[in-house]
Amino acid sequence: MSVEMETCNHQPVYFAAVNININERTIGSVDVWRCGVCKKKFCEEKQLGIETLTEIVGMPKIEPDEKWAVSICKLQKGKDKWRLVKLKENSEVKHECLDEKVIALKIKDYKIEDANHWSFFVEDHLNRAVEI
Repeated sequence: MSVEMETCNHQPVYFAAVNININERTIGSVDVWRCGVCKKKFCEEKQLGIETLTEIVGMPKIEPDEKWAVSICKLQKGKDKWRLVKLKENSEVKHECLDEKVIALKIKDYKIEDANHWSFFVEDHLNRAVEI
């Protein structure tokens, strides 16, 4: 398996946003940036009311075989209900669920397969609001 090397000296510019709503009230958003040179997209999670830094500072990297998505937990409330994730075909994504228990969610066809969790692609909802 070969690893694709970054050849672009990215020059990200703001491209779009996806608002995350509950009962028509925005609780957060995903900011989408795009490189002006190679057109690769980068995403940042913005939780409204949260003033601490995210664990990734700067432009988060994504592998060529991954897709930006939002995972939604039907068991959580408010800000803990969603997260920006990178989904990879036939893999797993870690999720901190109830009681701070970390679980592995199976990914098939780039979608979360679980009765209490679901996902959608950021790319499919640019400059729109998604009701979760």
